[in-house]
Amino acid sequence: MKIAKILNNNVVVVVSDQQREQVVMGRGLAFMKKTGDELDDSKIEKIFALQSDELVAHLTELLSHIPMEVMTTCDQIITLARGRLGKLQENLYIALTDHCNFAIERQKKGVPISNALLWETRRLYPKEYALGLEALEIIHSRLGVRLPVDEAGFIALHLVNAQLNGEMPEVAQITRVMQEILNLVKYQLRIEYDEESLSYQRFVTHLKFFAQRMLSRTVVADDDMTLHVAVKENYPQAWQCSEKIGEYLAAQYQRDLTTEEIMYLSINIERVRKECLPKETP
Repeated sequence: MKIAKILNNNVVVVVSDQQREQVVMGRGLAFMKKTGDELDDSKIEKIFALQSDELVAHLTELLSHIPMEVMTTCDQIITLARGRLGKLQENLYIALTDHCNFAIERQKKGVPISNALLWETRRLYPKEYALGLEALEIIHSRLGVRLPVDEAGFIALHLVNAQLNGEMPEVAQITRVMQEILNLVKYQLRIEYDEESLSYQRFVTHLKFFAQRMLSRTVVADDDMTLHVAVKENYPQAWQCSEKIGEYLAAQYQRDLTTEEIMYLSINIERVRKECLPKETP
C-alpha cells in the first residue's frame, strides 16, 4: 500500500487496486515518509474505504485539521451505533466528527449551545438518545471533556439522520412534525400515551417516515378504495383525527394528504387509541 498524499503524520491517502482513493489512519503512520513510500501495515489503525469520491474528499479535508483522537473516538461511537441500529449512511463519519470536534472546542471555551429539540429527541428517538448519552461518556473517557446533555440530543439526531439519509435541518423538521402530530392525536382523542407500548413505538416509527415523505413531497397514491371505506367505517374516531391532521398539514405545510395516507394514519392511530389510557377530565 503506497502513499498517494500525506495529510499529516497520522493520516494519509492511498489509491486502491480499483483506483479509488482511501483514507488511512494510524499514529505516526506518515512520520519521515513521503509520497510513493510503502506504508507500515503494523501502524494502520483504520482504513476509510468510502464509496463516494466526494465523501473521501470531504473526509480528507476534515482529517487534515481534526485531531486523530477525536476521529478515533467518533469512529468508536459510530461502530457502537452500527451494532445497535444497523446500517448507517457513510456521511455520518464526516457529519458526526465535525460536530463533535466543534462541540469539544466550544466546551473548552465555555460556549455550549442549548438544544431546543432535546425533549422531543429524548421521547421520539429513545435508542438514538441512549447512544448519545453513551457517546458523551466515551468522549469524556477518551478525551477528558465533559459535554452537556444537550449534545446527546444533537448526536442522536445525527444518528437519525444517518438512518434516514437526509440533511440535519430536514431531520429537525421531521422531529417537529412528528411532535405536532403526536400532540394533535393526544388532544383530539383525549388520551395519554403509553410510551412503552408496542403500538406507540410503531406509531412513532410510522410518523418518522411519514414526515420524511411529506416534507420531501413524496406522494403515496390512492390504491384500494374499498379498503379505505372499510377503515373509515370501522375506525371512525381515528379517521376523523387523521382528517384533522390533514387539515393542519395543509394549512401549515401546504401538503394535501391522499386518502391512502389518511388510511394508514388511521390504522396506526387506532392501535394507539386502543392501548392508551383515556385522559382524565378535571
